[in-house]
Amino acid sequence: MLTVLSPAKSLDFESPLPTRKRSEPRLLGEASELIEIMREKSPSDIAALMHISDDLAHLNATRYAEFTADHTPRSARPAVLAFNGDVYQGLAARTLDERDFTEAQKTLRVLSGLYGLLRPLDLIQPHRLEMGTRLETGRGLSLYDWWGDQVTDLLRRDLDESPGADVLINLASQEYFASVRPERLGARIISPRFEDRDPHGKPRVVSFHAKRARGTMAGWMIRGRVRTPGKLADFDGDGYAYDEARSTKDQPVFVR
Repeated sequence: MLTVLSPAKSLDFESPLPTRKRSEPRLLGEASELIEIMREKSPSDIAALMHISDDLAHLNATRYAEFTADHTPRSARPAVLAFNGDVYQGLAARTLDERDFTEAQKTLRVLSGLYGLLRPLDLIQPHRLEMGTRLETGRGLSLYDWWGDQVTDLLRRDLDESPGADVLINLASQEYFASVRPERLGARIISPRFEDRDPHGKPRVVSFHAKRARGTMAGWMIRGRVRTPGKLADFDGDGYAYDEARSTKDQPVFVR
């Protein structure tokens, strides 16, 4: 059984690392080709393409210029420890022990616009390239065209090698999960939903809280060695509780 997450825009390349374990991204050659395409763009091009401020565009132009194909501990850090957004605050990877990192490497994956598919300990360099970016390449008009079947095929291989059920737990955003082709994957896909009650008691998805809850569930699965989908109903992180009445087979609902 595998879990997939989205990456984060916010990065942390300063904090001390809790592990020396690391691995190399398996689609690094593809990432390097994308970097070459992005290097041809001016900061104003980047700002328009990615809908970001001029300051962020200049920062990312610098990142593209400094990107090297040689990913070492001096230039890169493990993905799950570099991403620092809401999802990763919930995951709290810095509190994992060595056995947990070994488990995560087997059971957790991160979808990436630049790297395609990452294992938690794959080294990454500072970057920003969201999966939904409409970047024209020789393969089409978007990063979905660029990655084609590659992400799905690598996920399928990883599922075959992962412990537990032939199930993919989708804790990624719609933007990122659109890079996966379910029919080609050929596995059961479960997409948990997290809701918070408003002042009138009506449950609804609150983006910030849902993102954090996805990370919290991913961390809970790693620490608890969750290998079967039936165990998901036991999740009670961040005060959420399984709502059996509103859940379906492939979309368990958690409310707080």
